[in-house]
Amino acid sequence: MAPDEARAALVHAAVPAGTPVLELGAGAGRVTRALLALGHPVTAVDDSAEMLARIEGARTVRSAIQDLDLGERFGCVLLMSYLVNYGDRAALLDACRRHAAPGGLVLLQRETRPWLGPDAPRAWSHDGVDFEVVRAEPAGPDAAAVTIEYRTGGRRWTHAFTSRRLGDDELPDVLAESGLRLVRFLDDDRAWVAARPA
Repeated sequence: MAPDEARAALVHAAVPAGTPVLELGAGAGRVTRALLALGHPVTAVDDSAEMLARIEGARTVRSAIQDLDLGERFGCVLLMSYLVNYGDRAALLDACRRHAAPGGLVLLQRETRPWLGPDAPRAWSHDGVDFEVVRAEPAGPDAAAVTIEYRTGGRRWTHAFTSRRLGDDELPDVLAESGLRLVRFLDDDRAWVAARPA
């Protein structure tokens, strides 16, 4: 897949030029490649050796995010792909804070659309990939069990996950529990959040 220039541009605009980036949950490096092209040194973290093997030009670290402890700090810590909605939220945010330099930024991407109800999306396209929600049902208070089918270039696969809401009303408290404070939103949808160590 092509580099994700749009997400990288959003990160690049939020931090000083050349800021070292710790990318948590880097996957195959779509954003990594674009950040490198913009002049940011990147340390890409993922728990999949297969995914990390696709990344060139960046330092790679195989680790679960919540277990990561590099003993160093970065001007920008990046947690995208809605991971803050899916995993152990406190452990993920603790890892972000642990690796953020004093005065550095933690950039989070969170879901802002509902998976349940009449306004929930059912199908959309982004960067040459077609997405279709094939299952969405309640999974507890403020949570939904979702299965999405992805299609691109003749390939098709599904991904099942449970998403927990993280709304504007609870965001400051959730961040504070991990020693972070909300600084601003980076987009009109308020899906991209900038925070700093408290």
